Amino acid sequence: MYRAIDSFPRWRSYFYFITLIFFLAWLVKNVFIAVIIETFAEIRVQFQQMWGTRSSTTSTATTQMFHEDAAGGWQLVAVDVNKPQGRAPACLQKMMRSSVFHMFILSMVTVDVIVAASNYYKGENFRRQYDEFYLAEVAFTVLFDLEALLKIWCLGFTGYISSSLHKFELLLVIGTTLHVYPDLYHSQFTYFQVLRVVRLIKISPALEDFVYKIFGPGKKLGSLVVFTASLLIVMSAISLQMFCFVEELDRFTTFPRAFMSMFQILTQEGWVDVMDQTLNAVGHMWAPVVAIYFILYHLFATLILLSLFVAVILDNLELDEDLKKLKQLKQSEANADTKEKLPLRLRIFEKFPNRPQMVKISKLPSDFTVPKIRESFMKQFIDRQQQDTCCLFRILPSTSSSSSDNPKRPTAEDNKYIDQKLCKSVFSIRARNLLEKETAVTKILRACTRQRMLSGSFEGQPAKERSILSVQHHIRQERRSLRHGSNSQRISRGKSLETLTQDHSNTVRYRNAQREDSEIKMIQEKKEQAEMKRKVQEEELRENHPYFDKPLFIVGREHRFRNFCRVVVRARFNASKTDPVTGAVKNTKYHQLYDLLGLVTYLDWVMITVTICSCISMMFESPFRRVMHAPTLQIAEYVFVIFMSIELNLKIMADGLFFTPTAVIRDFGGVMDIFIYLVSLIFLCWMPQNVPAESGAQLLMVLRCLRPLRIFKLVPQMRKVVRELFSGFKEIFLVSILLLTLMLVFASFGVQLFAGKLAKCNDPNIIRREDCNGIFRINVSVSKNLNLKLRPGEKKPGFWVPRVWANPRNFNFDNVGNAMLALFEVLSLKGWVEVRDVIIHRVGPIHGIYIHVFVFLGCMIGLTLFVGVVIANFNENKGTALLTVDQRRWEDLKSRLKIAQPLHLPPRPDNDGFRAKMYDITQHPFFKRTIALLVLAQSVLLSVKWDVEDPVTVPLATMSVVFTFIFVLEVTMKIIAMSPAGFWQSRRNRYDLLVTSLGVVWVVLHFALLNAYTYMMGACVIVFRFFSICGKHVTLKMLLLTVVVSMYKSFFIIVGMFLLLLCYAFAGVVLFGTVKYGENINRHANFSSAGKAITVLFRIVTGEDWNKIMHDCMVQPPFCTPDEFTYWATDCGNYAGALMYFCSFYVIIAYIMLNLLVAIIVENFSLFYSTEEDQLLSYNDLRHFQIIWNMVDDKREGVIPTFRVKFLLRLLRGRLEVDLDKDKLLFKHMCYEMERLHNGGDVTFHDVLSMLSYRSVDIRKSLQLEELLAREQLEYTIEEEVAKQTIRMWLKKCLKRIRAKQQQSCSIIHSLRESQQQELSRFLNPPSIETTQPSEDTNANSQDHNTQPETSSQQQLLSPTLSDRGGSRQDAADPGKPQRKFGQWRLPSAAIPEKTAPVNKMRCYSQDPEREEEEVSKGFLAPKPISHSVSSVNLRFGGRTAMKSVVCKMNPMPDTASCGSEVKKWWTRQLTVESDESGDDLLDI
Repeated sequence: MYRAIDSFPRWRSYFYFITLIFFLAWLVKNVFIAVIIETFAEIRVQFQQMWGTRSSTTSTATTQMFHEDAAGGWQLVAVDVNKPQGRAPACLQKMMRSSVFHMFILSMVTVDVIVAASNYYKGENFRRQYDEFYLAEVAFTVLFDLEALLKIWCLGFTGYISSSLHKFELLLVIGTTLHVYPDLYHSQFTYFQVLRVVRLIKISPALEDFVYKIFGPGKKLGSLVVFTASLLIVMSAISLQMFCFVEELDRFTTFPRAFMSMFQILTQEGWVDVMDQTLNAVGHMWAPVVAIYFILYHLFATLILLSLFVAVILDNLELDEDLKKLKQLKQSEANADTKEKLPLRLRIFEKFPNRPQMVKISKLPSDFTVPKIRESFMKQFIDRQQQDTCCLFRILPSTSSSSSDNPKRPTAEDNKYIDQKLCKSVFSIRARNLLEKETAVTKILRACTRQRMLSGSFEGQPAKERSILSVQHHIRQERRSLRHGSNSQRISRGKSLETLTQDHSNTVRYRNAQREDSEIKMIQEKKEQAEMKRKVQEEELRENHPYFDKPLFIVGREHRFRNFCRVVVRARFNASKTDPVTGAVKNTKYHQLYDLLGLVTYLDWVMITVTICSCISMMFESPFRRVMHAPTLQIAEYVFVIFMSIELNLKIMADGLFFTPTAVIRDFGGVMDIFIYLVSLIFLCWMPQNVPAESGAQLLMVLRCLRPLRIFKLVPQMRKVVRELFSGFKEIFLVSILLLTLMLVFASFGVQLFAGKLAKCNDPNIIRREDCNGIFRINVSVSKNLNLKLRPGEKKPGFWVPRVWANPRNFNFDNVGNAMLALFEVLSLKGWVEVRDVIIHRVGPIHGIYIHVFVFLGCMIGLTLFVGVVIANFNENKGTALLTVDQRRWEDLKSRLKIAQPLHLPPRPDNDGFRAKMYDITQHPFFKRTIALLVLAQSVLLSVKWDVEDPVTVPLATMSVVFTFIFVLEVTMKIIAMSPAGFWQSRRNRYDLLVTSLGVVWVVLHFALLNAYTYMMGACVIVFRFFSICGKHVTLKMLLLTVVVSMYKSFFIIVGMFLLLLCYAFAGVVLFGTVKYGENINRHANFSSAGKAITVLFRIVTGEDWNKIMHDCMVQPPFCTPDEFTYWATDCGNYAGALMYFCSFYVIIAYIMLNLLVAIIVENFSLFYSTEEDQLLSYNDLRHFQIIWNMVDDKREGVIPTFRVKFLLRLLRGRLEVDLDKDKLLFKHMCYEMERLHNGGDVTFHDVLSMLSYRSVDIRKSLQLEELLAREQLEYTIEEEVAKQTIRMWLKKCLKRIRAKQQQSCSIIHSLRESQQQELSRFLNPPSIETTQPSEDTNANSQDHNTQPETSSQQQLLSPTLSDRGGSRQDAADPGKPQRKFGQWRLPSAAIPEKTAPVNKMRCYSQDPEREEEEVSKGFLAPKPISHSVSSVNLRFGGRTAMKSVVCKMNPMPDTASCGSEVKKWWTRQLTVESDESGDDLLDI
């Protein structure tokens, strides 16, 4: 990157390399970890029998054996193997088991570790002498030998060996006993001495459980270690056979060298050097093959093998399924207990005596003495709006402060005020009492309703396979029937064995359901009681302690100034997304902007802006332009302090400082705010002109650099990131202890073996220390690859330097501190190759095993343990660590449903034939695959460099132009097929249109200019086009969604990393801004300004030579020039500051923050990776729902009216299908749930999808506790309301039938009279032509309906009819409104051509009521219309003779050509018909 900065513009190099590192090293590389973790979790079930089940931490001192009981059976009995089996006296056995003896031994181990860590190199004269460290080691060895002998005497040798811990202690005893032998001291037996520190793990039970959880199931981790070692051995042998014959290549001459080279590639440290040396040695012919060999091995080792270690550690941290629900219940109980107690800063008021606020009424017109009354009681008679303007009561002081009474008010004014207020308070008291009664009655009604809902019986499941909605509905019904106990009471004598077995299983399920319900109800009641107790405690403190909830014990609780401060502090932008009346969701165009504005309050937005401006001002500071001497930079400092002063004063006056419920200092964020404010205020008041290095003023300037951390407190999502970090601090701390223990073991061993042995004379010709004196000439090399041609007799340029006997520049093992620093650098896999080479060259090849073992343990297990713990803590903080498999699938389903969107694909055109053909062509899979291949072919053109002077570039650019025109043709075809509006609906189409437009612009500029910029633009267009191929394949789309969603969810984590980076950059400018250039501190990498410091820190985040930069910043005199007065006048570094600065930054960023990115990617990959078997709703189900939604939502708005949900549910097929013949009740529940959601308003795509998802899962298995309680309460309410509507509809039908019978009887009498008159008139006046005339009453009825439009009859034909026996429904308020039928729709008569009918056809209806109603209900006949003429009547009363008559009606023949248009109009009317207000549609469809 630095070379690119020198050759190209700076911004181009930064942009390219930073984005490359971010996407490849931080996102795409971590996707491999996610893939391995998910794959490992998937195949874990297959190997569960081989690895065995997990077990909790149990004592190894107990075992189990079979024992025959009194009944003749066998049972497992625990046997204590620690019972006295030795020959020691009882007193010694009791002492050996006592905790005092145990703590004494552990304290001796601690002292031994401290003594071993205090060892250091004293020089060659003290090397062979027996110093105090050797004598202390002998004493400790004798002590621990006696401990082992005592335990063997007390337990017996068999009982002692049976414990794994005792075996490890015996091994240490034997090894340390041999180590104290003088000839074996400071040898490989030193490992046994330093391994005593492992015994200290027994001190902490939490650490012991954590170690057992990680390393206890040793089969998986041990098998992986063996696999890694086998892979290294095999690959080393293969490499040895491949490259041992290559000349001038010494890396593969022997098997140890080959093993070290392949291990170096595994750790990624300097693997490029190994590959480059091999490529140069084998020549150009075999170089590509060798490069592919090393690259494939490197990718497999770093991306797959290391990810396997993370997967194994995460699997060890995983809990069993049966323990997860138990821990969920325990966690809920713990949360309820914590909510019950007030914070300690509020409970301090309980230590003081109660002094409630007492008041008395001032001089009432009465002869009786009025006692003192609590102010809280009398406040209910006061109008709160006028309480501050005129006071009714006078506050009485307590007994201890009776001397500070306030002056009394005038008597006449008090009496007048009392009369007015007591008169006005009567209505408020009555309203309050009425509200309390209404609440109590509502609770009673809800309890009764809940008991009534439990009385439902379960209907047996049919033999036909049901959809998942039907299955889950019947599971709920069965569970409720079991809870009611209906199935357990049906056992009879004559049942078979299978029936009895089934009844027994039902009884067991009933008991389990009762136990689950009791646990859930108990936790729910406990939470409610905890919240109630907390409120009661707070109210008691508020009433009994006058200074409670008073900011600074001065401002009153309801004071005007405090209310004003509250309004200012809590004011925020609130864009309501829902209609306050209907609850429907509003579709706002700028809802994302509104969400951003409403994220924090207005005051916090102001402070965020001020803080950002202050940070920008601090970026202009440098050691050469200091804020103390730059007035322009002081302006931002004054502004920040003034605004923060106003903010803190407002918040303190509104919420209090410390002893109030919502105090400013109630968490760590408040403490940090006060600390940053005090530091800024002190610095602004002091403003030191001279700041010496390593002084208090410089420390104050470093603390001032914490100012960007204010944004963590102001933004809620940033606070969440900090909470996720610190909530898992316990496990991270335990991992740090394990790594420090590992480092201490190897550091102690390194001090005893390598102390003083790594030093060497800087003159390579001198070997002994005695000869290392004087001066010698050293040659200067300009570059490693530059060979200067010298003339005969000419020497290389150089200079004379003194000979010095010294350790390597960056590390040594002379004491434990330096050894641990070197091992910490090695643990980061930076510089370990240099340490290995120095140890092998100066101590011996055999000691190379030391550094290889440490790197393997630290890298493969230690660092991956950090990754695993951070991921596990992230899942635990998000609530997914304790989730069962079903609950995790449900959470993944909800996340997928949030991402799912309606299809943006317009329907196929029907009328236009050319558009329909274009649509079929563009949607054909062959067309899509062809476009994908063309995109790949165009991308291949970038494999050759596009240079203006290269003649090959012109044909390549010409081919790219051809591809561009093909893509223009593709976009044109899609626009023609889908229409411009339909094409614009898809985001993918928009991206294709954008890239194609850029390609057209490039073609124009290319033929017009033909320069380097046009070629660069053409390459960029090809790259942009390549990204469009990711959305055209399922797997690529899944990976792309994983990366994109991970970037979206990790936005605040990345912002948090940048803020930490900014703080460290500001501090680095203060500490190391003037450090002299060294090995890695140069003109590109330095801390002279904040911008360059950010670049250096970003390089450290990637781990690139961070340890060398740290050592350059540690430079001390005499290698630099110090200054006693100002830090900007010296070029020395800060040893302690650099050590804390770089180590803390690397641990926080590289070990914690970057692993959070891994956790987010793993979470999102599991979201998209789930297979069809693991998903509750598969991708096919979601796709089918999207297609059906696209059919119903004809306007493509993502919102449909509530009544259209019925049509959508009827159109669903497959697993989401609802059979109305068998699951009509489920259909009613789903429809009512949608109507209830927004009070009958429009519903969105995600509303319906969420309802289907809840109905398709077993909520008892998939939902967590709080969500489960809310969902069950909602379903109980829906069932209750649907049952009420069913009863109401049944009563309406009964009334309709009664009224129909009454109207029928009246119409019969009326028709008899008319028929008699007509027969009489026909008999008296016979017509010449036989016709049928309408009656007078009918004409009158037709005259009454003249106000209706002429098309009302046609609309009535198009309307749906009813399938019940009550006939058709008629809406009197809206005569033209289409009507709906029970179960089906009635086609218009115009759409049914009748070819054989004459022009005036007589259609006859049988007057048999039962037959007619049966045919109407089946849909064979339309409902009987009102007859206008009667041909004959034959009727007898009293039911003696069956009534039969024929009623004929004239129906004209419709036009056959208009049948299709009539059907289309009818379907349009069905989709636009509105739901009836009476709720009949719930039963109709």
